[in-house]
Amino acid sequence: MNLLEEKVFDLVIVGSGVAGLSAAIYAGRYLMKVLVAEGVFGGETAVAGTIWNYPGAPSTDGFDLMQTMKTQAKDVGTTFISGKATKVTNDNNCYTIFIGEKEYYAKTILFAQGSERRRLGLPNEKELTNKGIHFCVTCDGPLYGGKTVAMVGGGDASVKGVNLLLQYASKIYLIVRGTQMRAEPINVAEMQKHGQGKVEILFETEVKEIIGTDKLEKIILSKEHNGSKELPLNGLFVEIGATPDVILARSVGVTLDNLGYIAVDNNMQTNVPGIYAAGDAVNHFGSFKQSITAAALGAVAATSAYNYHKAYGNLCEIHWKPSGVISPT
Repeated sequence: MNLLEEKVFDLVIVGSGVAGLSAAIYAGRYLMKVLVAEGVFGGETAVAGTIWNYPGAPSTDGFDLMQTMKTQAKDVGTTFISGKATKVTNDNNCYTIFIGEKEYYAKTILFAQGSERRRLGLPNEKELTNKGIHFCVTCDGPLYGGKTVAMVGGGDASVKGVNLLLQYASKIYLIVRGTQMRAEPINVAEMQKHGQGKVEILFETEVKEIIGTDKLEKIILSKEHNGSKELPLNGLFVEIGATPDVILARSVGVTLDNLGYIAVDNNMQTNVPGIYAAGDAVNHFGSFKQSITAAALGAVAATSAYNYHKAYGNLCEIHWKPSGVISPT
């Protein structure tokens, strides 16, 4: 095998969340040569805390689940690189992908980077991040034992976050912009078991200002609560959705849908031949984004990439022109 052959992969997967690792397992079982550019390992599932609804693995830690999936992928021959993919070039639908300072060649690509947490977009938010403002309850909830915190958001992620915070905080405010929550009823019921004294829901309310110098001191609400718009807090958690990571995909001509997600068909194929997408970067199941749906999308994408590779993969060898002299080993 020469140096070029060592750098050529049948499938390069960008991202190591549920979708990426599921695809790696399936592609490995198809005997494809697979490379995973991990980026942030495990995606959202790795920081989700205890997961109760993943079939076959009740009451499992999200990080442990991701480690198990990575082991499965390694067992079928997948190669992992901890770096982040920074650039992709297209030569007649054969791809060069840059990970750190190294370049690799891909006959097919799967974009599975997921999404990035949305911020409130308020002054002082960036300065006080990790100084009272947080975006991961699993990571930072234990810091607030016996303290007063707030959670912003009305979806399932925010309610699950409140339920996790209940293990630590003495008082939690759930700040909901709308008139009702959009969470799974079972999660809402779990939260409501603790009563209004422990969890107080502020509907039709937004955070307008964040106050604090070296750490969060209080927030200013859009309307009064108990006679004041000021709400003193020790911590503020934000769960208001996420923005799909699509920059790399767009750089090689992949189109987006009207919501800004990577547009795919039922086979997870994008508009660019040989490029696929799965997980939270696509909107295939709408707002219902779960680990189980991401795993399904990854499996479909890997199968589609395998079928494409069988038909067209060998054509790529004539397009790649590695720099320097390649000597046989």
